[in-house]
Amino acid sequence: MEAGADTLQKALQINLDPRWYGTIAEIGAGQEVARWFFRAGGAAGTVAKSMSAYDMAVSDAVYGKADRYVSKGRLQAMLDHEFQLNLERLGDERGDETAFFAFADTVVARSYRGGNECHGWMGVKFQSHPRDQPSQIVLHVRMLDAEAAPQQEALGVVGVNLLHAAFFQHHEPDRLVDSLLDRLTTGRVEIDLIEMKGIEFRAVDNRLMALKLVQVGLSGAAMFGPDREVLQPSEVLRKKAILVERGSFRPPTVVNIDMLEAARAKFETDPAVAQREVLLLTELTMANLRAGGDVVDRRDFLARADLLAACGMTVLISDFLAYHRLAAYLAWRTDGRIGMVMGVPSLIDLFDEATHAELPGGILESFGRLLKNDLRLFVYPMLRDDRVVTVDTVAVAEELQPLYDYLARRGSFVGLDNYKPDYLSILSRDVLKRIPTDDATWESMVPSEVCELIKKRGFFGYHRGR
Repeated sequence: MEAGADTLQKALQINLDPRWYGTIAEIGAGQEVARWFFRAGGAAGTVAKSMSAYDMAVSDAVYGKADRYVSKGRLQAMLDHEFQLNLERLGDERGDETAFFAFADTVVARSYRGGNECHGWMGVKFQSHPRDQPSQIVLHVRMLDAEAAPQQEALGVVGVNLLHAAFFQHHEPDRLVDSLLDRLTTGRVEIDLIEMKGIEFRAVDNRLMALKLVQVGLSGAAMFGPDREVLQPSEVLRKKAILVERGSFRPPTVVNIDMLEAARAKFETDPAVAQREVLLLTELTMANLRAGGDVVDRRDFLARADLLAACGMTVLISDFLAYHRLAAYLAWRTDGRIGMVMGVPSLIDLFDEATHAELPGGILESFGRLLKNDLRLFVYPMLRDDRVVTVDTVAVAEELQPLYDYLARRGSFVGLDNYKPDYLSILSRDVLKRIPTDDATWESMVPSEVCELIKKRGFFGYHRGR
């Protein structure tokens, strides 16, 4: 089957189904989605109106003024306007047997000059049954092809996939996500945000959908805020100074919070940070969430997500096992300073040459990639045999000590001497062991918000009847 045949078949299936009827409105990269429905034949049964509004003045006249035309706000204005028009113009005539929809996208593809980010917002607002309340799916898409024509083709395929999934798979959100890249590859398109809401998705936790995007390779990373809302990473990271702490957060302890706060106090003394908004990130890697297996425990993931939210944290889920890949991801999305927060044990792991074997240049290439752009590692001390080990006293392999000394002298490592000494003996794994037992000492080892939520929800085996 040729690459486009399946997409044409999906478009034809929609066209031949009398239930759905609506509008396709596209800004910025041609009528790429509408084109598939007209090519498939029978589009009169599906498309009430197809339109583009490329001129900003025309677009503003239709959808209202916007500060940014390729934005979630503009997409939402398009979806709301077109969906409401369908109800007003067609509701009386055919509302009893028709489920209306509005599809919209606002996209910037490769320009003639090149060099621009090729991305866009895409969504569908739809009724699953006549006279039903609407449901909605919104995506943020990045096109990765080098030229405009294949980018536009890929955009059209994703749009058809989205409409087909919304109409026929809305009751199975996981399958819906899986189908978005049918007939495409992750080398052509990245989807780093999906948001489902409305009556059909009232039971969907969009944080699980964010996890799914990374799990199936649709995106290298996804993000959500302390309010549980999924976020588009590029928009959140743009122009900010970023301080990120990687961890298991199972559960988040007072040490995790102190690490970030101690690092922030040092980070903000950097003149390059002074004029920037500082964003604190907590990062969960897929490797950590899988914990040595292939399956992610969704309940465990949501427990950690809820506990981090209780601490007011923005969470990044990533598939970046190597620190330098995380650094590259962040650096591509901000021109601000980046700092990574870690404990001495993680710093020691970085000086294990085996962990850099995938790079041709080994540990030297890894540190070169990690520490460019003046990225700094903010290192929290650890307790070993009743002795405090700091960035100044840590020992690495003898042959790597000159490399360590060089990086230390150039200022790549910032020792966090403003730590709380009483916290050094606290380890997440010890807290986790105590939660299901009668040993209540764990309660002082986690932030009060975390303690309260663990007890309320019975996380990690806590018995609420105690």
